[in-house]
Order: sequence, then C-alpha cells, then structure tokens
Amino acid sequence: MLFQKVKFSLVAACLAFSSIATAQEQIAVGVSMPEFSNMRWVNDGLSIMRELNKVNLASDLQYASSGADMQIAQIESMIQKGVKVLVIAAIDGKKLTDVLKKAGDKKIKVISYDRLIRDSANVDYYATFDNFDVGVKQGTDIVKRLDLAAGKGPFRIELFAGSQDDNNAFFFYDGAMSVLKPYLDKKQLIIESGQEGMNNVSTKGWNGAIAKARLSVLLPKYYSKQRLDAVLSPNDGIAAELITGFIKAGYGVAGNPMPVITGQDADVPATKAVLRGQQSSTVFKDTRELARVTAQMAEALIQGKVPTVNDNKTYNNGVKVVPSFLLKPVLVDASNIQKVLVGSGFYRAEQIQ
Repeated sequence: MLFQKVKFSLVAACLAFSSIATAQEQIAVGVSMPEFSNMRWVNDGLSIMRELNKVNLASDLQYASSGADMQIAQIESMIQKGVKVLVIAAIDGKKLTDVLKKAGDKKIKVISYDRLIRDSANVDYYATFDNFDVGVKQGTDIVKRLDLAAGKGPFRIELFAGSQDDNNAFFFYDGAMSVLKPYLDKKQLIIESGQEGMNNVSTKGWNGAIAKARLSVLLPKYYSKQRLDAVLSPNDGIAAELITGFIKAGYGVAGNPMPVITGQDADVPATKAVLRGQQSSTVFKDTRELARVTAQMAEALIQGKVPTVNDNKTYNNGVKVVPSFLLKPVLVDASNIQKVLVGSGFYRAEQIQ
C-alpha cells in the first residue's frame, strides 16, 4: 500500500508540474484518460504528456475517474481553454457525440486514443494497436498449448470478453474466435455452458470481479466432474480475478494444474503470474510507442499537416471510416518475458521478480 501511495504521489507531482507549466502558455493539446485507479491509464497519460513536451506542446491531462459524465465535463473544459487537439481514451465511446460536435464547431481536431470513439463524425484520427491481432494471438496461444493443430482433444473451454461499451472488446473477441471457431466446429474444443457471443460472455466495465462471479457459477454447474482446460480471458485484470477463482476451486495444485489462461497488457501482476505458471500468456502493447505516435499526430495537426497513418479501411465508427495508425502487439509468455519486457526497458528486472 505504501508503494502504491508513493507512485500516486509521484503522478500527482507530475500533474501539478504540468498545470504550472501550461498556466504560462497556451494549452495546445487536451488529453483525456478514462481513469486514475488503473496504472495502465496513468502511465499512458504521463507518456503522452512527456512526448508532447519533447515537441514543445503544452498539454492539459485529465483523468475521468468518476465515469463518462465526468469525462464529458473535462472535455468541455478543455474546449473552453482553447485547445487545438483533443486526445481521448473514451470511457464509453458512444456517449461523446454531443461534446465532440462542440469541438468540431470550434475546428478542434480529435484523436481517438486506443479505444475507438463511435457514432461521431468529429473523430479525425485513431491511434491504437491491431486489436483484431491481439485476439488472434490469444486464440493462437490456446491452440498451441492444447496442441489442437495436431488433432488433440476434446478439451473444454469457456469464453470471457471485455466490456460492450468498448469497441476494442469486439475486435479482441472476433480475433480470438477467428482462430478458435474451427476447433469448436470440429468438437476439439467444447463449451460446456454453451455461452458464446458478446451478448453472453462480455464483462461489464472490464470488471474482473464480475468475471470471477460468472466463473464461480460455471465451475460447479458444468465442471464438477471434469476439468476446464482453457479460458479465453481478454485482459490481465480479468485473468487475475479468474486465477483467484480457479485457486479457490482447487486448481493450481499437483494433479489439477491451472487451465490455459490468456491475457493482455503485460501488467506487473500478470507478468509475475506468467512466470509462476498461473497465467499462460499475456499480450504486450508497448504504450510508449502508442504515446509517441499520438504525439506525432497531434504535432502534425497543429502544424496543419496530414498525420501519418497505415490503415484507412478497418475502423468504421458507425459514421465514418477513421484513418488509423495501428501498432503491432507481441505475445509474451515465460519464454520471452526477459527479452521483450526487460530487454526493451519497459520493466526493470527487479519489478517482475
């Protein structure tokens, strides 16, 4: 707990410094992150701020910890401050239409960050990872660990997905199912609960406790006399709660090992869980690179230039196809953690021991 307080004190100090610096000059970029309780988003916001500072662009960084209404109010405040560009990681990508109309009326450019903002014509660019490929990597890891390509099976699997108000959750799920569906069709994989499709397996708010509660119903109902061999988990937060549920149910001991469990984000607890053998893998998305690309987009827009993109067809937000820059995710397991996460400088070795 003390370590956590120190981290948040450091963050608060950084934010205070940002406020002092930007008070003396025109704020060029408003950065709206979804929450302050998840270190992933705290780090993303600070990374974007650092990258903007490198190109001498003053920023206003805000975290919408109280939900979508708070995010809307913060964005409105940034508009009133006269920002030229908004960078937004949306809490609910369908609720920002009206406030983005206000931004568009003032010729403010909008970069959707990591999560696609839907149902708005006032989204100019999208910076993200190849989200479909994240799911493909998760599904492929399950196939590999169960040796399904060699005809092994049948194995039993249950599916968990992210929140339906996050457009990325659909890409993650669809990517994984593009790999898993052939094995489900051939009965090498069996979903004993019969639950599949986003309407049945999504997790509201990406809340791991909700996923664990669902698991606590599935295990005694469908797996009291047989093992659950694999779980498609969309991210590390959900995976962590599922691991707790499995341990409570008697998994993770001699003769009853943990199922294959996927993840995403390569956060510190998940990385440690992978090294302990509790979580099979996670998908690493180098958010330092995402912050760099986003800052380059913002700089180009302020200079009246066209930002660099590498995808002009994939991401339709319901109103328009949003020009996007997609970064490549990397599957991380016990075999390459040191090389990928420590070797790249993303973590120090002692952080994940």
